[in-house]
Amino acid sequence: MDRDPEFMAMLGGPRDDAQTAAYLARNLQHWTDYGFGLWILRESQQNRVAGRAVLRHLLLEGSDEVEVGYGFHPEFWGRGLATEIAAACVRFGLEELGLPSIVAIALPANLRSQRVMTKVGLVYERGVTHDGLAHVLFRSRSRAVAGRA
Repeated sequence: MDRDPEFMAMLGGPRDDAQTAAYLARNLQHWTDYGFGLWILRESQQNRVAGRAVLRHLLLEGSDEVEVGYGFHPEFWGRGLATEIAAACVRFGLEELGLPSIVAIALPANLRSQRVMTKVGLVYERGVTHDGLAHVLFRSRSRAVAGRA
């Protein structure tokens, strides 16, 4: 996935082997530290890798957030899979893990991902800088927190 220019176009560009190994090491360590993280998603009929989803801590402008993320190989685009997995991750984070808030970030040009974010109940909050690039930040809050606001 990390070498595919189309898959990685809105995720910072393709990664070489060393960058991919570092990405996987960080995500495996996240599982060890927190008990949740990156999932590899497979297509059930042929057991092919379709994409990935993530629920992980993200240091964002000095604040520790929990991010939902998703990405699919282009052949799986347009099937509603990103919305389905993002909704499941948000629900898991808020209801099972009891997180007070979940964020998602995207490059401003990634309108497809922003549409998924709004479909799963995340709301645009502000522009942020992450990894030296401008992003948009969307946020969802648990029902308990939202009820107090």
